[in-house]
Amino acid sequence: MDVSRIRALRGPNLWSRHTSIEAIVSCSEAEQSITNLHDFETRLRARFPHLGILESTDPAHTISLAHALTSTALGLQAQAGCPVTFSRTVQTVDAGVYQVIVEYSEEAVGKLAFELAEALCNAALQDQPFDLANALARLRELDEDVRLGPSTGSIVNAAIARNVPFRRLTEGSMVQFGWGSRQRRIQAAETSFTSAIAESIAQDKELTKMLLNAAGVPVPKGRVVDNAADAWEAVQEIDAPVVLKPRDGNQGKGITVNISAREQVFAAFEIAAEICSEVIVERYLPGHDFRLLIVGNQLVAAARRDPPLVIGNGSSTIRQLVDEVNRDPLRGDGHATTLTKIRLDPIALSTLAKQNYTADAIPAQGVRVVLRNNANLSTGGTATDVTDDVHPQMAARAIAAAQMVGLDICGVDVVCNSVHKPLEEQEGGIVEVNAAPGLRMHLHPSYGKGRAVGKAIVDTMFEGDDNGRIPLVAVAGTNGKTTTVRLISHLLSCKGLRVGMTNSDGVYIEKQRIDTGDCSGPRSARNVLMHPDVDAAVFETARGGILREGLGFDRCDVAVVTNIGMGDHLGLSFISTVEDLAVVKRVIVENVAPHGTAVLNATDPMVTAMASVCPGSVTFFSNDNHNPVMTTHRAQGHRVVYLDGDTIVATEGNQEIRLALSDIPLTRNGTIHFQIENVMAATAAAWALNLDWDVIRAGLRSFINDAATVPGRFNVFDHRGATVIADYGHNPDAMIALVAAVNNMPAKRRTVVISGAGDRRDEDIRQQTELLGAAFDEVILYQDQAQRGRADGEVIALLREGLKGASRTTASQEITGEFFAIDAALAKLEKDDLCLILVDQVEEALDHIAKRIAEG
Repeated sequence: MDVSRIRALRGPNLWSRHTSIEAIVSCSEAEQSITNLHDFETRLRARFPHLGILESTDPAHTISLAHALTSTALGLQAQAGCPVTFSRTVQTVDAGVYQVIVEYSEEAVGKLAFELAEALCNAALQDQPFDLANALARLRELDEDVRLGPSTGSIVNAAIARNVPFRRLTEGSMVQFGWGSRQRRIQAAETSFTSAIAESIAQDKELTKMLLNAAGVPVPKGRVVDNAADAWEAVQEIDAPVVLKPRDGNQGKGITVNISAREQVFAAFEIAAEICSEVIVERYLPGHDFRLLIVGNQLVAAARRDPPLVIGNGSSTIRQLVDEVNRDPLRGDGHATTLTKIRLDPIALSTLAKQNYTADAIPAQGVRVVLRNNANLSTGGTATDVTDDVHPQMAARAIAAAQMVGLDICGVDVVCNSVHKPLEEQEGGIVEVNAAPGLRMHLHPSYGKGRAVGKAIVDTMFEGDDNGRIPLVAVAGTNGKTTTVRLISHLLSCKGLRVGMTNSDGVYIEKQRIDTGDCSGPRSARNVLMHPDVDAAVFETARGGILREGLGFDRCDVAVVTNIGMGDHLGLSFISTVEDLAVVKRVIVENVAPHGTAVLNATDPMVTAMASVCPGSVTFFSNDNHNPVMTTHRAQGHRVVYLDGDTIVATEGNQEIRLALSDIPLTRNGTIHFQIENVMAATAAAWALNLDWDVIRAGLRSFINDAATVPGRFNVFDHRGATVIADYGHNPDAMIALVAAVNNMPAKRRTVVISGAGDRRDEDIRQQTELLGAAFDEVILYQDQAQRGRADGEVIALLREGLKGASRTTASQEITGEFFAIDAALAKLEKDDLCLILVDQVEEALDHIAKRIAEG
């Protein structure tokens, strides 16, 4: 068994909406059925008892070693605690070659699971041992390292429930919610609204106390010191037990509480000074430690925090009791688990010493041994939910404290005997105000019910029904994608929206190109959705990106499929037929939002079939209003867009909008039929986005199809009285459309300049010149830059074969170099001639043509 081409499908894809690992697995003839492998399944189950049922989704196929690999990779993740359920094994057109797809929740974990699954299967094949416990431990450890922690995870889960899209920006806790201009970002429990100044204030505990005191919020008496002697003087001034803590600290680090003796103060100062040179000495407030969580202007959760402790049993040492507590699966080393492991560090040992214990002492049955004086979850403490018990006046004080500091999300630390009374009635006070507070204690308290704090945070970022989404249009098809994308973008910009667009020419933000090359894949789409100046997005969605990585978005408002026709790029990546290609193209239709629309070409049976998988509504378009699909859809009261003579008609029920082709320059007064189809598709998309019809009319009227606006898409030039057309057509369907277009343009003599892409099938390359040979008097063949796996001259030879028996072509010429071929064609042109140049290097070729025309 050979595993190759492992890919991470990071968005909705050919197989499912799940993020998945996809690999190509080649099996020998014997491995194509595990029944040929003596006792393989028995040995595999002996090494992995949790393996599920091995079965093929296709009853005509046997269970291969690839199927076993699929089930093993999924099962290992599931046993490691990952929430995965989807997997699939697909036999390709090549014998013994399978596509294996396994869902993952974390990409790194999915890839490791695949690696371990292969090792496990090979161990079973060779009857070698396999350390399952170690494999699962590696997966769990990696999962804990890379997955979002409880705090950030709760916010993400709340966003998902609100239908707010999210994207993890770093390996840490930086996450973007929403798209474009409506995005918000968080890092842990800080949001885009969290002020850096407010965070700085909260970090400075002395400044915080001063501000809270000014606001009338009860705080303990104390001051800042910078040496141990001054600390002792401050203790004498307070004349009561005190707390020493670093002025700039967090997570309870460096804090010592309830001390009054000189030697204790000196030791506590040294501990605090390791964190910050300035140390706060303040009065110790007796009572319990409470954390009140303020989000916006509301108290959303409160918890009593208790210090880490163990309870004696009369036989175990304190060290053994700590080890027993730490075996709780809810406890971990960091913040990724519900609770943190208790540490027997110097602070804990010092706390024990004050109680006359060592770590090896054996406390009596039932004796509570406190291991730290401060109650912080990061040091192993526990939490009890008390949200419903907080007195309104205490909640008001906590809210006032958060607002005085300026934090939108704030953890207010209160010390008092009870939350049932106002602070003033029990000599309690607020001892700290924290930015980016931990949410673990509120999500999964040790005692009491968890609180929906993630939801509260999301609700403050996105008010009401706002889900952070911007209008998103995805366009797929064999031909016409780029023009349709550009026209839809233009229509949206006419509404005043700042549009982000991707296509095979680049990435554009407000018509400004920020990236070049073929940008029709998911990476470019994600970059646009991350841009803060984008109010709407229109994406050309090519087959390659879908196969390579899936979609760059979770769902779209409008999915446009222009056509499938005879297809393109067949024979690559196991997409061998137009039916296979249609399955890839329909991915955008499958991921239309429930309120969204699929805009489908009714004249293409492969496209019309996609209507059945659309979660939203469907608008059909066609140049034939009598098409049965159109008539049925229209009779049912649904939207259709069609050609009626010299007018495009958009109708739904009794509503009818008519658009004259004479007002749409792109169609050249209706003579370019494939452009009419592009206009109908774009119009239907704009209609689906509820653009005003006056805006649509104005946009269609102002869209000019020149080399600057839509480079390489039927750009027309005048050269010495002859017509020159530059186009990027590169498949048989494009040739058919172009031939139909030039047939409507009078010309004395017609010449075409063409090459072919080497990554097409032989028959597709031949067919292009077969079609052109019936429409052009002369054909100039040239070899393009990228042979794409072909030998020199091989593509031209196939094009030459296509010209055999041409009904119109009487002359042909072969030239090496695109620009030389263009020069040769332009040099021969006379008045009233027509020359179609099928460009390869679009921008360079257009610049070359413009230069030659300017030279006359």
